[in-house]
Amino acid sequence: MKKPIHIIFLGPPGCGKGTQAQKLINEFGFVQLSTGDMLRAAINSGSKIGKHAKSAIDKGNLVSDDIVIGIVRDRIFNAECAGGYMLDGFPRTLAQADKLDQILSEHHQKIDVVIRLCVPDDLVLRRIAGRRFHLASGRSYNIEFNPPLIEGKDDITGEQLVQREDDNEEIVQSRLNTYHEQTEPLVRFYEEKGILTAIDGTRDPEEIYSKIKQTLNQVPA
Repeated sequence: MKKPIHIIFLGPPGCGKGTQAQKLINEFGFVQLSTGDMLRAAINSGSKIGKHAKSAIDKGNLVSDDIVIGIVRDRIFNAECAGGYMLDGFPRTLAQADKLDQILSEHHQKIDVVIRLCVPDDLVLRRIAGRRFHLASGRSYNIEFNPPLIEGKDDITGEQLVQREDDNEEIVQSRLNTYHEQTEPLVRFYEEKGILTAIDGTRDPEEIYSKIKQTLNQVPA
């Protein structure tokens, strides 16, 4: 496989991006760059841009595109990303995608491939709204797809499982609406560049991973 390789993962919340990214990390050592993780790291570092992000969050404001793009710029040109990276949750809008192209072009880089995991809204809702967690250990279940042995109880300890506040159907539907409005236009944007591959995200995870690897192996050197 060509290295370094620069990947964007597209797909709604709950489509399985995190599962597939972890497989690529384990096999190829790519760095996963998710917007949330990058924001937290920047804030914890105490950097200038991290302080700007913290100020916005503390005031209850959305973190501006300029701040998010600055944080992404700091990370993608870091030495840790020299072997390849996967962007997850960025870009979210056409404006961010245009800016990313500009930044990469200035460093003689480009996005090599965009992987779109396609999952219908009803399945996303069932996946996310059905999640239950054992907070002490981090073990997760799904009441439909991976239920505990005893309803509502952790298999190991027998302690109560909980549903995260933002996993309820109303919040998940709101997140899906935002995705369709803001992020789905990126599908056409990257299709026109000829670098987007759509994969059925309802398939078995190993089958999905096989298709992702096949796609990456076809990226021109």
